Amino acid sequence: MDFGSLITAMVTPFDATGALDEGRLRRLVDHLIDTGTTAVVVCGTTGESPTLSHAEKLRLFDATLRAVDGRIPVIAGTGTNSTKDSIELTLEAARLGVQAVMLVTPYYNRPSQEGLYMHFARIAESTTLPVMLYNVPGRTGVNLQPQTALQLAAIPNIVALKEASGDFSQILRIAAEKPDDFLLYSGDDKFTLPMLAIGAAGVVSVAGHVVGRQIRTMMDLFWQGQVDEAAYWSARLLPIFEAMFMEASPAPVKEALSIVGIDVGSVRAPLVPASKALREHLYTLLNALGVIEPSA
Repeated sequence: MDFGSLITAMVTPFDATGALDEGRLRRLVDHLIDTGTTAVVVCGTTGESPTLSHAEKLRLFDATLRAVDGRIPVIAGTGTNSTKDSIELTLEAARLGVQAVMLVTPYYNRPSQEGLYMHFARIAESTTLPVMLYNVPGRTGVNLQPQTALQLAAIPNIVALKEASGDFSQILRIAAEKPDDFLLYSGDDKFTLPMLAIGAAGVVSVAGHVVGRQIRTMMDLFWQGQVDEAAYWSARLLPIFEAMFMEASPAPVKEALSIVGIDVGSVRAPLVPASKALREHLYTLLNALGVIEPSA
């Protein structure tokens, strides 16, 4: 499975009542593909998965598959903090036709490393789909340690890791010892370039919603050996990368999408929309990058 270099962790579009809006979803998918996204993650944290019901997740997987229409891979976020529920959702997503699944480290219950290995191994063994692991201790309260990640990488259909720990000692060890065919992705936009330098395959991005072309340019320049130019783009994009998390995600990126002319609706409670001050800041940043449509 080739996920490409720019995987976008897609927001979930809602209508004015807070229900899934398939029309907005189709427009968002077209926008992402047109601006460089090579695969989408559906029902990840950026997709507000904690507020989606089981039925809504299945509907979202199905609607995204229809909107994508085979153009890029669809990666379903099927990981929860229940091994049994994660297996069931993975099997249902597979029946709908997704190309891969992403499994976040179990949140809140904070399992041991043995428990993490068991959790991921059991889910992977329940399916033939490629599996991407997702380590984000700042959100889940548990860290997938390098030795555990490397042990999981030996399972044939566990093929990738989205690493968002921010711990470069940990990331370097994984990069140095992982199998060649096990893909490492940055889970934080601002760390994309330094992770490319140690062999990462790309990024699972939030900012890719609005600066996908620029992120692709940065990565392509790096791989072409134009490191100084890539570093220039990394520095230029850093303010928008950081702005995506100035308030609780995904409120900032949904606001940014609105600014560039892609209306995906608001966020679900307990999240609240981006503040006026953040909207003004986002407008300034996006305008400087030249990505605002004239009518936006």
